[in-house]
Amino acid sequence: MKRMAVTAVAVLAGAFAATATPAAVAAPEPSAGLLAAMQRDLGLDAGQAVQRLRRESAAAVLQRVAEGFAGDSFGGAWFDAATGKLVVGVTDAAKADRLRALGAEPRTVAHSAGELDAAKARLDASAAPAAVTGWFVDSKANAVTITVQRGQADAAAPLLEKAGAVAKVVETDEAPRLLKDIRGGDAFYLGNGGRCSIGFAVRGGFVTAGHCGSQGDSVSGVDRTALGAFAASSFPGNDYGWVRANSSWTPTAKVNRYGGADVIVSGNAEAAVGASICRSGSTTGWHCGEVQAKGQTVNYREGSVGGLTRTTVCAEPGDSGGSWVSGTQAQGVTSGGSGDCASGGTTYYQPVNEILSAYGLTLVTG
Repeated sequence: MKRMAVTAVAVLAGAFAATATPAAVAAPEPSAGLLAAMQRDLGLDAGQAVQRLRRESAAAVLQRVAEGFAGDSFGGAWFDAATGKLVVGVTDAAKADRLRALGAEPRTVAHSAGELDAAKARLDASAAPAAVTGWFVDSKANAVTITVQRGQADAAAPLLEKAGAVAKVVETDEAPRLLKDIRGGDAFYLGNGGRCSIGFAVRGGFVTAGHCGSQGDSVSGVDRTALGAFAASSFPGNDYGWVRANSSWTPTAKVNRYGGADVIVSGNAEAAVGASICRSGSTTGWHCGEVQAKGQTVNYREGSVGGLTRTTVCAEPGDSGGSWVSGTQAQGVTSGGSGDCASGGTTYYQPVNEILSAYGLTLVTG
């Protein structure tokens, strides 16, 4: 086994010495979407994006080899985008030449990766004051970096003591928060304990049924944390409203298909009578049927609502406000109906285009 390992290292050494992107390291062809995103966000052209991906793939293989060779003296590694090389920290300077021969750029450091990981583990087991925003092993700095809110560096003193000499403090303006998706069909909750379903994400929040809440009513998300409040609502007469979300929630083009991959909404072209249509809701999940009629007035006990679309799809309480899609096109939000999903029924939805027009909203699409 040892001879095989030495041979593998030798082969890789020759490959990496010859080129930064050896033929021996095959990487899948990148998708057009990935390349476009890299060009947009990293300031690269298409050729540079492809070259970077190949170099990163080679570096990932080299890192495993270099870490095995360096052993206990391994001090971390990182890809240097400027040179296209893998930089490898090592506490034993005698191993630098061999690492260079493998194709890496060696860097002599004071602390091994094992020391840094052990220090971080001590912090992970500690309580931290609110002014401390986090900590991580910083391979480039060969340190455990503790981040704190600007002007409150003293708050990190107890953690510095636990981490020891390998730690440093960096002040930051960052205020980390959870980023949660607004997704069609997911539940949201009213302050009175009621539950409805999200229709579609729009810029700034989401649309849903108007009977779910009134302007100013606060709502919480599927995880029961604060989501936002109704910015506007209309019921009866219409059955639509929209919720303005807080900064913890991110509107997305997703609709929950309950048991399948999310549907990604690509537009809001209205489907014809007779077209197939599917609905997502937090009580009964995902159900499909056909469009039967448009512009129906429904006389609910609470008052009449006009302009609804009639369908053969079932629904139950709690599905109100949920998403209706035809293919990947947004159609509307659940209003009400009759029957249930055990015996079948008729369900009506408020067309989404009317909601967007009424409030000047922009649908989030993907």
